[in-house]
Amino acid sequence: MDDKEALRVGAAVRRRRRSLGLTLAAVAGRSGLSVPFLSQIENERARPSTRSLERVADALETTPAQLRAAADSARTVDVVRAAPGPGVRRVVRGGHQLNAREFTGEQDTGREYQHRNDEVMYIADGAAEVEAEGRAYRLERGDTLYLSGGVRHRWRATEPGTRILVVAVAENIDATIDPPR
Repeated sequence: MDDKEALRVGAAVRRRRRSLGLTLAAVAGRSGLSVPFLSQIENERARPSTRSLERVADALETTPAQLRAAADSARTVDVVRAAPGPGVRRVVRGGHQLNAREFTGEQDTGREYQHRNDEVMYIADGAAEVEAEGRAYRLERGDTLYLSGGVRHRWRATEPGTRILVVAVAENIDATIDPPR
């Protein structure tokens, strides 16, 4: 494993550990590695050897290859160029933690939406009307509307040339927080 690849696994290790609901101490107990060393790996201050990465992967119920793949996808840099004319375009490609789309022109699908996770709507140009939780909101250039997961809403652009950026936590991500019982 080269230095760059070794450094990249930290974020993937942290995400995997958190997705399993494990503490660093629990992973240390499972892997036989120390909490400080695991913390250094997660914070990309230590480079795990091949054997250490195998032990971490086993403790996290995955493989070193899957951790490397997750690390590579976490470090993606991708430029999406502007598209001419009205329509809808993805602003973030692929299966990432964010879903972002730009809506251009007079959009009015008339349909109601309800997303599992939070989203933000930013009016880059023009204006829009949004109905959410029984209330109507008029948004103009520069305005932002935040909708928590589960809020039913519908919207429409109200001026020609309206550009709206909608950024949401991807549906495949479990970003909901259950209240303590």
